[in-house]
Amino acid sequence: MTDDAPRAALRNFDVLSPWGARADPYYWLRDDEREDPDVLDYLHAENDYRSRTLGRLRPLEERLFVEMTGRLRQDDATVPVLSNGYWYWSRYEPGREYALHVRRRAPGASEELLVDGNAEAVGREFYELGNLEVSPDNRTLALAEDTRGRRQYTLRFRDLATGQDYPERIDNAEPDLAWADDGRALLYVAKDPETLLGYRVFRHLLGTPADADTLVYEEADRAFYMGVERSKSGRYVYIVLQSTVSSEYRYARTDDPTLAFELALPRERDHEYQLEDLDDRFVIRSNHRAPNFRIASAPIATIADRGAWRDEVAHRTDAFIGGFEVFGEFLVVAERAGGLRRIRVRAWDGSRDFLLAADEAAYTMSLGDNEELDSHVLRYVYSSLTTPRTTYDYDMRSGERVLLKRDPVEGDFDPARYVTEFVQAPARDGSRVPVSLLFRRGCPRDGTAPLYQYAYGAYGHSIDPSFRATVLSLVDRGFVFALAHVRGGQELGRRWYDDGRTLAKRHTFEDFVDVTRHLVGERYVDPARVCAAGGSAGGLLIGAVANLAPTEYRALVAHVPFVDIVTTMLDDDIPLTTNEYDEWGNPAADRVVHDYMLSYSPYDNVTAQAYPAMLVTTGLHDSQVQYWEPAKWVARLRARRTNDALVVLHTNFDTGHGGKSGRFERYREIAEEYAFLLDQTGLAAAEPVRGDSP
Repeated sequence: MTDDAPRAALRNFDVLSPWGARADPYYWLRDDEREDPDVLDYLHAENDYRSRTLGRLRPLEERLFVEMTGRLRQDDATVPVLSNGYWYWSRYEPGREYALHVRRRAPGASEELLVDGNAEAVGREFYELGNLEVSPDNRTLALAEDTRGRRQYTLRFRDLATGQDYPERIDNAEPDLAWADDGRALLYVAKDPETLLGYRVFRHLLGTPADADTLVYEEADRAFYMGVERSKSGRYVYIVLQSTVSSEYRYARTDDPTLAFELALPRERDHEYQLEDLDDRFVIRSNHRAPNFRIASAPIATIADRGAWRDEVAHRTDAFIGGFEVFGEFLVVAERAGGLRRIRVRAWDGSRDFLLAADEAAYTMSLGDNEELDSHVLRYVYSSLTTPRTTYDYDMRSGERVLLKRDPVEGDFDPARYVTEFVQAPARDGSRVPVSLLFRRGCPRDGTAPLYQYAYGAYGHSIDPSFRATVLSLVDRGFVFALAHVRGGQELGRRWYDDGRTLAKRHTFEDFVDVTRHLVGERYVDPARVCAAGGSAGGLLIGAVANLAPTEYRALVAHVPFVDIVTTMLDDDIPLTTNEYDEWGNPAADRVVHDYMLSYSPYDNVTAQAYPAMLVTTGLHDSQVQYWEPAKWVARLRARRTNDALVVLHTNFDTGHGGKSGRFERYREIAEEYAFLLDQTGLAAAEPVRGDSP
């Protein structure tokens, strides 16, 4: 083993649970204040070790960084969106890290600057504009900013006529904001300073101190996330509560000075719903007696009476309804079928019901920004592994489709040089796991290509086969890129999600390994050069795979990995733990759940065996997965493994869960990952193929 790798000290500590104690000699690496000199010294030692072992790859990292950022158009801009009489968009200036957020009254009118992210970020290691909301009278801007990477936002208010900020600031808030019609009252969600859960809704009056804000609602159940939003019609403001398995909406009229809220449907376990108003009715997406969801409508006054619901889109076993958009004449539905994301348009009178046409066999469609209720033009986004993000306006009356923008890829990118496939990999229990593949045309199907396999597999979050310009830097050097749509996501409907959470969680890990075996068996890739990556809950997946099938992977990358799952889920003071019980289980409440989680916990199952080379990353201020989880995991890996494959931990001391801020800087982290993988697969000196494949 590498002699100069850091070795964390062993200190006796027992993690207690109702079912007994577990020894955790690295528990001391947890420091909630992030000030313990022993902890900080250890993390710095790990960073120094990374520099010593991977410093030779810095030139490659820089080449990759230049290569990836070179695909970006320097002066790029988003497609303008019409909202309340103004066109809004964001644009970049050459060489600058952050966007300028602007608007204009009409085409040809003077541009008005709302926020210059570059100016706001001056002197800060991290800056994120989480949200901006303009008041209904178009005079005031509310903005939510994070300057630490911990997703604790500060709210500010700006007079758009003068460009001057109001004196008040509101700290430790969610980025969700909702204005009342008067342009003075704004609803926001305050966070608990310890758990970081949004738990109180306040009403703020513009120009008054934050400590005078009125408490509107407080949530006692810590299993729920909470947000506020203004409805598309502008007639209502919603308080939205969402747990893993249930929802609850409260609504108030935006023209009501008191903002008196009414309950739509009371929360009920295993009932999730989503509301939008249209005329005198609510349109509701619900999984009541519909595991894959249905869409119904009912008079606003009787929305709680399910007997008054009228089906607009019935439940189907072969398609999952993921969302919807209401227009005066049309209902637009985002649905999934066969693992692909598509869009259905339906006239309210039932005269038309059709799917938008796709240009390729494997693709993803998503709803764009559609702010105007009375419009008959739908904005949507199309992409595939070979087609960059493409924004269209579609006239739902005439059927005319207008291309607004295809995200530019600078350089000599040509989609015809690449091949994408959508295959099914057999899982060990007989299920079929969808896999999206991308490789360069001419890539040999002889078992010699390296593999880069990615997955997430949690929270019902689906990883769609959309364009990723960064991965071209691997594909152009001979890699096959594979997205494994494993259980725990929702690509194949609600059943696919339910079959990858709580007491079925191991399916996620087994699916991932079975995808790898299928790609090796079908000679897509070289079994000696298989690499895989995942982040957060996907980092848990990578950690579990490292224990379950270590000899089948050459190198693994785990970004901000959730690897000490049992200890974290036993501690309800750690941010967000209580929201996760229906995702992972509550190990303090059920011995079966505890033991099942313990059986796959990456940290607890590190054993005396050979492990792949690993790159592990974390952010000191991470609010989603605390830094000490990956730190402890790496320490235990070093102590127990039987081989000397490189294992490095990189702690970013200035960021949180999402990594670095800024348009270009985040590519340095990707360059670090890709350089590591190219080195591990013997391709550190390889140049990308230019032009047509041979």
